[in-house]
Amino acid sequence: MRADARKNRDHLLAVAGTAIAEHGVDVSLRDIARRADVGLATLLRHFPTREALLEALLHTSFGELTAKAGELETSSSPEDALVSWLRDCTAWTTEYRGVTVLMAAAIEDTESALHASCVTLRAAGARLLTRAQAAGMARTDIDGADLFALVAALAWIGDQPSLAPRADHLFDVVASAILTSAASSDAEGTRGVNHDR
Repeated sequence: MRADARKNRDHLLAVAGTAIAEHGVDVSLRDIARRADVGLATLLRHFPTREALLEALLHTSFGELTAKAGELETSSSPEDALVSWLRDCTAWTTEYRGVTVLMAAAIEDTESALHASCVTLRAAGARLLTRAQAAGMARTDIDGADLFALVAALAWIGDQPSLAPRADHLFDVVASAILTSAASSDAEGTRGVNHDR
């Protein structure tokens, strides 16, 4: 890609990131083009669909979360690695309102531009879950698909103005439910959960 074309593409991604963070993934492509001071045709030449734009925008974050899972596998205890990744993944998904709906759909749609990244991210979380389960630190009646669904549910809570103040508390509740009683007791002891919230 020529330097000027890459610069234009990067500018479009920066503008799109801001627009999506402010208005969610359903923000008008026409509005993104207007904010970037280009025509809609120019935006569509770089990103022919909304999903293509989102995949380009989110690709780096998907990669970082996948890499983080790999690092946690070797640097943290199984339960700490799982909860840390779950927290990071949930926090990231709340940066772009509505992205979890698209991610959930993309998992099942092999034609989606987001499919490969979402499958890779789900597999990274599944490895952490399997590791915690093998160590007896996580319940064994859930799998990577369930974990991915819980990320989506927690992100949805964070997206709701009336529920967002409860998001951290509810994250702790969900994390404790994933871990076995011994692991969650240890985690609660180190976190100092505030039960009065």
